[in-house]
Amino acid sequence: MSWWVIASMAAGAYTFKVLGIFGLSRVDLRGPLAELVRFLPAAMLAGLIVQQSLSEASGEIIATRALGIAAGGLAVWAKAPLIVVIVVSAGVAALARLVV
Repeated sequence: MSWWVIASMAAGAYTFKVLGIFGLSRVDLRGPLAELVRFLPAAMLAGLIVQQSLSEASGEIIATRALGIAAGGLAVWAKAPLIVVIVVSAGVAALARLVV
């Protein structure tokens, strides 16, 4: 990837951030659009986690990562504190790697 592509991507990212801060702060969102905007950060974070966890690895590694993510999801569903979610997720993934 060349430097002009990286620079243009960075400029675009910062432009979107500035537009979000100055443009959307003045817009009063109501109804279904407000609900959609409220859930966008969580959806983006979940998408990044899945993309980073389940790509570019062997089948065994992907399986252990998926088990860790599933265990972390169950801990979140059980309303466990964040540190417990992290420890459970990492622990299950580590145990799965020992078995595999």
